Amino acid sequence: MVGREGIPRQSSFRSIAALTLIPVAGLFVFLIWNFISLSKRQAPPPVVKAVQKKPAQDTRGRVSSTASIVLIIDDVGFEGQPLERAMRLDPNINFAVLPNGPRTSDYVQRLNQRGFEILCHLPMEPHGAATSPGPNAVLTSMSDDEITAATQSSIRAVRFARGMNNHMGSRATSDRRVMKNVLRAMPEGMYFIDSRTGGRSIAGSMAREMNIRTASRHIFLDNVQTDAAIREQIELAGRVARSQGVAVAIGHLNPVTVNALAHELPSLRARGIHLVRASDVVN
Repeated sequence: MVGREGIPRQSSFRSIAALTLIPVAGLFVFLIWNFISLSKRQAPPPVVKAVQKKPAQDTRGRVSSTASIVLIIDDVGFEGQPLERAMRLDPNINFAVLPNGPRTSDYVQRLNQRGFEILCHLPMEPHGAATSPGPNAVLTSMSDDEITAATQSSIRAVRFARGMNNHMGSRATSDRRVMKNVLRAMPEGMYFIDSRTGGRSIAGSMAREMNIRTASRHIFLDNVQTDAAIREQIELAGRVARSQGVAVAIGHLNPVTVNALAHELPSLRARGIHLVRASDVVN
């Protein structure tokens, strides 16, 4: 009797135990699933390695880099010069206007209205009496006061000028006394570009000594006034700009130079070489 009653009791106990474990197991499974889901939501996104782009290349397969040219067009102020065409070449061309030119006042007004940067192209004494810098030039024979007066008179004649560079001046720019008086006569904030028309010029170094913003010319574009020669000099300016970051190039307002620039500037831009204003480069 005990045995017969014992079998049903054991079976009943197992059934109750099994029924009790079902919700516990379900709860356990739910907790595990919830933990796994939460872990997935909080896991950081997979790291994607950046793909490095290859450097851009120009049409000749050379690596392109950003570089700048300060292009200064000298001797502006004479009748018949191709000013209008030069202004269409690039908005960042710098125009150095002679204070004693017959069209100086008119050209300065036109350049300013179009937003171009203007420099006073200061006439200064060269080596050799055969070459004249023109009237009201700064001469080594002048007194300190005369140098100051001549410099300030030229600056007044070129309204809106933000900077100055020397016209000729191989003798004057190598004379410490002369340059000291020229630089002292400049209004505060005006910069000086050393055209380096002579190998002994101290204009740039003196400007730095006097805490005047300055830069020096690297390339003359049109000492040889043929299209082929000027285009080669423009290409040279581009190479200097690439190697040094900035190149200062000086040309003149004549048809052959403007024609060469019209052909070459688009090629420079395509290779990442752009014109900039002198005021953005001087230091």
